[in-house]
Amino acid sequence: MSENIQAKLDRLIKEHKHVQKLRAHGLAPRKKLLLIGPPGTGKTMTASVLAGELGLPLFIVRLESLMTKYMGETAGKLRLIFDAIEQTRGVYLFDEFDSIGSQRGNSNDVGEIRRVLNSFLQMIEQDTSDSLLIAATNHHELLDHALFRRFDDLIEYDLPSKDEIITALKSKLAVFKTSRVLWSKAAEAALSLSYGDITRACEDAIKDAIIHNKDIVSQTDLMNAIKERRLVRQKTVN
Repeated sequence: MSENIQAKLDRLIKEHKHVQKLRAHGLAPRKKLLLIGPPGTGKTMTASVLAGELGLPLFIVRLESLMTKYMGETAGKLRLIFDAIEQTRGVYLFDEFDSIGSQRGNSNDVGEIRRVLNSFLQMIEQDTSDSLLIAATNHHELLDHALFRRFDDLIEYDLPSKDEIITALKSKLAVFKTSRVLWSKAAEAALSLSYGDITRACEDAIKDAIIHNKDIVSQTDLMNAIKERRLVRQKTVN
């Protein structure tokens, strides 16, 4: 990840590890994060890592599964989640947040979604727990503008640069022997892929080597895996 993202996460972790000290001075740690960026860039992994670093349980809230056609029922379910947030300190990830966070003036909205969004805005504003609330979305342009000021930090993820891809490739292939891999060429071929895609390409190359009784991953093996992953990505986008 970029140095900017790393710095923000390190700061958040330090604040939560010293929460009692901050509370004694009438202050609170950053506890409401909005993560935005393309799929596979590390948003869900960030929530998992933060939970591990803070020694807290990770709870993933699938917002789409809360939506019902009955008036008030979705907001009621959301209230139960915020009750749990208050009672059990943890890291709570609201995944695919745009499913309820879309702009209230959107002509495609229905009344229930608008009511749920208003309820969420009130609940997150009133939350005084020591839990960490993380909302993640691939489509930040759909979010209601009122949401942004409810979060303490906004962290934007992007596709990795060439240098970051090289680092990722070397890291993911470190568990297996490689032979004459041209890292720069491989990174160029992987441009526009996410960290998730790069991880899967490396794993595919390693698995293919193991299955064919090879003890190394070659340049050809890696390039073929990257090419295949690019094809998958293109079909997904299209």
